[in-house]
Amino acid sequence: MMDRDPLRMNEVNQIVSEIKEGKAKPIYFLMGEEPYYIDKISEYIENNVLSEEERGFNQMVLYGRDVSIEDVVSNAKRFPMMADKQVVLVKEAQDLSRTIEKLVSYAENPQPSTVLVVNYKYKTLDKRKKLFKTVNKNGVVFESKKLYENQVADWIRKVLNGKNYQMEPKAAQMLVEFLGTNLGKINNELEKLTLILSEGTIINPTHIEENIGISKDFNNFELRKAIGNRAVIKANRIVNYFANNPKSNPLVMTISLLSSYFTQLFLYHGLQDKSKANVSRKLGVSPYFVSDYVTAAKNYPMRKVSQIIALLRDADVKSKGVGAQISHKDLLKELLFKIMH
Repeated sequence: MMDRDPLRMNEVNQIVSEIKEGKAKPIYFLMGEEPYYIDKISEYIENNVLSEEERGFNQMVLYGRDVSIEDVVSNAKRFPMMADKQVVLVKEAQDLSRTIEKLVSYAENPQPSTVLVVNYKYKTLDKRKKLFKTVNKNGVVFESKKLYENQVADWIRKVLNGKNYQMEPKAAQMLVEFLGTNLGKINNELEKLTLILSEGTIINPTHIEENIGISKDFNNFELRKAIGNRAVIKANRIVNYFANNPKSNPLVMTISLLSSYFTQLFLYHGLQDKSKANVSRKLGVSPYFVSDYVTAAKNYPMRKVSQIIALLRDADVKSKGVGAQISHKDLLKELLFKIMH
């Protein structure tokens, strides 16, 4: 079944709008690999269900490592004082994973005046078991999945659109290459950019370089492009820059990104349908970057791509200090030479 809301934004908006309308559910079980949305929903409930005056007596934060399920239930069963609702937030509830199913009896008959929020990060409930089914029936189960790299650029675009900003695809790619798929980190940088740049700005690579400190000319994205285009001089310049700035351009990261690039190129060679839409879907890249793969495939036939993947595996082993001792600087230069010749 196709996921109609892979970025989870519609689901989050629905939860928020129900709370705004005063229709908060008695239980929110927030789980999954991506902590960003778990924190966002939890913070929204923390700051918006009760007024500031009501929070003193009626809002409680518990931590999974310090409490048992019985403690959670006894707090959730209390009645609010001089308010219609009370909020009980259980943070780091994954520390209760061994006994979490004990929450079933409370979930079957939750206190209507309590909003219980369970933050269950990096883990998920077993969907076949009773707790998942019961909370799903009487409250909300929200699963926050890690986004794939090719989904993050779309997520960035949507977040910025909501604030009346746009970002060029290359600028978004620079962020993803530098920060990975960690939405919390990316969001912090987006907030920084929207504070500095005026509303309506189309954020470009220069903005990223000046405000976040990622070089717009010397980064893994530009290295891949230079290698793909067989631009030997440009690729050498980038590699020299990396060698002189190893902290912001670790070799292990460069090898890993080049490996995934050449693996994608190998897949491209094997595709019968090389239409832009199909290549984008099969390789998991933005349609905007498909032409880069078309060019690279002309420069690197399938046999050469296979050899390069083997070279990268070997370099990965050497970069971790196994076998011949060679400096990262020399290893990178040797690797580039072998790839491009």
